[in-house]
Amino acid sequence: MTHRKGIAVDVKNVADMSTEQRDRALCDLLNSELICALGCTEPIAVAYAAALARLVLGCEPESLEVGCSGNIIKNVKSVTVPNSGGMRGVEAAAVLGAVGGAASAALEALEGVSEADIARTRDLLAQEGYCEVTLIEGVPNLYIEIKAHALGHVAEVAISEHHTNVVRCTRANQLCPAARGGDVEDSCSGTCALMSAVQSAGDSEAPAAKPLEGLTLDIILDFVEGGDVSGARESLERQLTLNTAISEEGLVNEWGAEVGRTLLAHAVEHWGARTLDVNDDVACRARARAAAGSHARMSGCALPVAIVCGSGNQGITCAMPVATYAEELGIEGDRLLRALALSDLVAIHVKSYIGALSAFCGVVCAGCGAGAAIEWMRGGSREQVGATIVNTLGNVGGIVCDGAKASCAAKISAAVDAAILGADMAQAGRGFRAGEGIVMGTVEETIASMGYVGRVGMKDTDVEILKLMTGETRL
Repeated sequence: MTHRKGIAVDVKNVADMSTEQRDRALCDLLNSELICALGCTEPIAVAYAAALARLVLGCEPESLEVGCSGNIIKNVKSVTVPNSGGMRGVEAAAVLGAVGGAASAALEALEGVSEADIARTRDLLAQEGYCEVTLIEGVPNLYIEIKAHALGHVAEVAISEHHTNVVRCTRANQLCPAARGGDVEDSCSGTCALMSAVQSAGDSEAPAAKPLEGLTLDIILDFVEGGDVSGARESLERQLTLNTAISEEGLVNEWGAEVGRTLLAHAVEHWGARTLDVNDDVACRARARAAAGSHARMSGCALPVAIVCGSGNQGITCAMPVATYAEELGIEGDRLLRALALSDLVAIHVKSYIGALSAFCGVVCAGCGAGAAIEWMRGGSREQVGATIVNTLGNVGGIVCDGAKASCAAKISAAVDAAILGADMAQAGRGFRAGEGIVMGTVEETIASMGYVGRVGMKDTDVEILKLMTGETRL
């Protein structure tokens, strides 16, 4: 049950809600998704779990055991841990979180890390056997387990399915003090479920649960066009502010592969020769601004971002193309926030069929959202907004995720480019037809079709990617 301004929302299927209930439920969904994170969410989740384990243990661990699902290992392996002095990997994230992380800050746990903490982390990492990392199979795709040892005691923390969903928090097989009447918010940042065992993940073959049952593009558009979005205004404004800031950082300074800077440099070169028109220019800027935010955070930039679908890259991809086209079209204020809400909710809707982490690159979902919002801002009909999503999925649906790293920025550029092309095609009355590949008769059927490919069809792909990344498979 959701409560906001004294009104309870206890209807699970959004299609059965009153207009007021729908608006509050969708605002709550946006608020729950648009949380702040420092750096890539997977290493930060590892650091958060380790910081919480130290809090429960009561002292710096003498050793750490870290167990992770394959997708966590994949997404942490190559990305720089923020505020780490350039360190990478699960071990670095866990040890830094245990040494200097603030459990109360959740996905911003490493914001207050000091130089002394970094130095101590390097010393501990140099100790053979201090931090042991293992792959755990048969768990949800997003799963982290920390065992912190000291003075004969063991603190255990487990996170499952969502980056802040703490499903186990124990010390010496007893619940942490917060479970016995303490202040949960102070002790465990308000996210700890304080459960003594991990709940069963259920049938892994079952479809991923939707954020709201019955959510459709039409319902999202009803909300965006005529609903009360004020309940999510603060979250949407923060998303624009934070994600614009890291995008600008990525364009101004040298981070990672500099995808965004490369795109703009190429555009400027050709602009002088007048080979680009205005529309081409705004499309390039939209791609560059989204990519720039990604290659900054993938390279360890310590600026926070507002995430969507548990991903900062998706949060940036949902926001920056929309902001760029809004500037070009002279759209601001309430209409801009409604366009951003459309982008976020479409991304959430598409991603809900796939699950938290998979071999399916989630920025494609965010690209669908950005494209839908761009077409809506340009005055497109509902049919054209839906066609934009179909055209995007029919083009780049199925880009593989091989972990968080510099190439994420290039994949964002590709997804945004496909979304803008999809919108341009839709505006011209063109598009991919039912029966062409995985494109189905309606936008909802196409979303479900691609979701099935990402959730079920690419499951073995996910395993093989991990084997290649870890060296288990040698070519």
